Amino acid sequence: MNRLGDQTSPYLLQHANNPVDWHPWDDEALALAKSENKVILLSIGYSACHWCHVMAHESFESAQIARIMNENYINIKVDREERPDLDRIYQCANQLLTRQRGGWPLTMFLDPKDHLPIFGGTYFPAQANKDAPAFRDVLRGISKGYGTKEEQMKEFKSRLVDALAQTLGGAAPADIDTLLFDRACAQIESSYDGERGGFSEAPKFPHPAGLELLFDAAADPEPAKSERAVEMLDFTLTAMSRGGLFDHIGGGFYRYSVDADWTIPHFEKMLYDNGPLLALYAQRASQTGSAWFSDIANRTADWIMREMQLDDGGICSSLDADSEGEEGRFYTWSYDDVRELLGADYEAFAASYGLNEKANFEKLWHLRLAAPATDASTWSEVIDADFGAARGKLFEAREARERPARDDKVLAAWNALTIRGLALAGLHLGREDCLDAATRAVDYLRERHWQDGRLLASSRGEQVHLNAYLDDYAFLIDALLTLLSARWRDADLQFAMELADVALEHFEDKDKGGFFFTSDDHETLIQKAKPYGDDALPSGNSTVIRGLLELGFLLGEARYSDAGERGLKAGMTEAGGWPSAHATLVRAVVDHDNPPPRAILRCSAAADVSAWRQALANKSTLRARCYVIPDSATALPGLLASRTATAGADVTAYYCTGHTCSAPTTDLEAFSAELEG
Repeated sequence: MNRLGDQTSPYLLQHANNPVDWHPWDDEALALAKSENKVILLSIGYSACHWCHVMAHESFESAQIARIMNENYINIKVDREERPDLDRIYQCANQLLTRQRGGWPLTMFLDPKDHLPIFGGTYFPAQANKDAPAFRDVLRGISKGYGTKEEQMKEFKSRLVDALAQTLGGAAPADIDTLLFDRACAQIESSYDGERGGFSEAPKFPHPAGLELLFDAAADPEPAKSERAVEMLDFTLTAMSRGGLFDHIGGGFYRYSVDADWTIPHFEKMLYDNGPLLALYAQRASQTGSAWFSDIANRTADWIMREMQLDDGGICSSLDADSEGEEGRFYTWSYDDVRELLGADYEAFAASYGLNEKANFEKLWHLRLAAPATDASTWSEVIDADFGAARGKLFEAREARERPARDDKVLAAWNALTIRGLALAGLHLGREDCLDAATRAVDYLRERHWQDGRLLASSRGEQVHLNAYLDDYAFLIDALLTLLSARWRDADLQFAMELADVALEHFEDKDKGGFFFTSDDHETLIQKAKPYGDDALPSGNSTVIRGLLELGFLLGEARYSDAGERGLKAGMTEAGGWPSAHATLVRAVVDHDNPPPRAILRCSAAADVSAWRQALANKSTLRARCYVIPDSATALPGLLASRTATAGADVTAYYCTGHTCSAPTTDLEAFSAELEG
């Protein structure tokens, strides 16, 4: 066993018995590389990554390749989910070096003196092919070349440092651009696939941040804009959920589709995809009354609570793509297996799920419904209710198979994204169990990850460690505010404020505005990133800005709203070049310029507020927030202290836009009239 045996990351533990002398990223490994003047071979991946497994099997389990690595390098393994700071920097460096897309496994060769990369790539095969050289040849070439070209490397490194600073360090502040919204929507439309849904050719990713921007566009007062946004949004949500990106037997979404038709996915299931997608489908189900979207949201929520949430409330990170040594083995079917299991129900099921067509995954079938017609008027609202019993039989049979490995570490940021999704499912689908699950996850993070007034990023078993990143704070503030709008708890508001105060003290760029990805007392790395763009996750910078603006409006606290505005201005130059890649920041601009409406309802314990909530929903977009605060809540902070209940009334309502609130009313009709005014 190498030096990974005492780690908690399931990904690192997967490599603990490799013949490679792996180190974790720590001071000891970095000092050893410097003292021995050996190049650092940095390998970054994650436990559910299929190609990480392939490279591990081909190269890291090979005694011959391990010998080359051990003799010539200090080999460091990093779980990108625990160290997104390192992954963000070296992914960017790799893209600057290779002019190609990044990915995992990420393989970087670092100078031991300054940790700057001298070469990089992603997956290297054991044997050379048309796309990449053999890994052993790369190892020998880098080892032979290092030290002989040190002078030539100086200018190269200087240019690389400048490029990293320009890419990750943030641009100069600028005035808030009110045209970003229209420009972002136009860019999204220009990339829209009107035949198959989505916004790219293969591979095809869900891009929840862009879809959420279309939510706002769908409420545009100009019909031409709103109708086009609705078309792109609903067709994409329909295509993804009818296709193979969705697990039609067990619920939940896979990582992405390898083809443009949403048929065959990469089979890992990531929490950070499913939390935002649950939020999207639950909100759209509420907005449209779509039984199909509601069913997809319900089945996704069921999967999260059934397979991913631990008994103590924390939610696991991912499920592997592989089982029994094969990608997708757990999820795919043979013709004979399905026919035997379903009997008389087979023919109808096969016609709907594609089993009467050619096998679509290595002589097996991955289930998917027929693609929706591009004409929205012909979309079927059939939930395949007739196939519920058939899907149940397949589910029971699948449960007997060897399951994909589950990465059971709990990441604060990913849990927060899922808490938000569960809270919105509970609110819009009327599911108390989803609210209970969200509440348990919040309590887990508060009790385990919140220590000495700071947040920790990762836990597994009894160990909680790693300074939290901006995403952890940002997503958790957003999740708490969302949960507060579904189920009020004084402690959750207090927690959100404490998180916001830490973000202001330890993450804000005091000179230019905006927020760094790491805190002011974090380990010093080759670049301090201040990213605004969305990627697989929404931008933490943009999310914390939205949370600060909401807290500022809700509480009347200028320190929050002012910091949010500074952050907006700091992101304008970067976002101006590619608004659609900064969809979360664009939504923050909308929040700033056109604050979402909010209702504050002070009520007795027995009060039924459903009609009050519905009145707000009927009038407003999903941007609206309704906070139902019981009379028993005392010592409320900021402006909430003045939102008092009227004696003897079941409900006292305040309708607010920005910092302005109407006079309180206890009459539902008067409240509805206020909304119309």
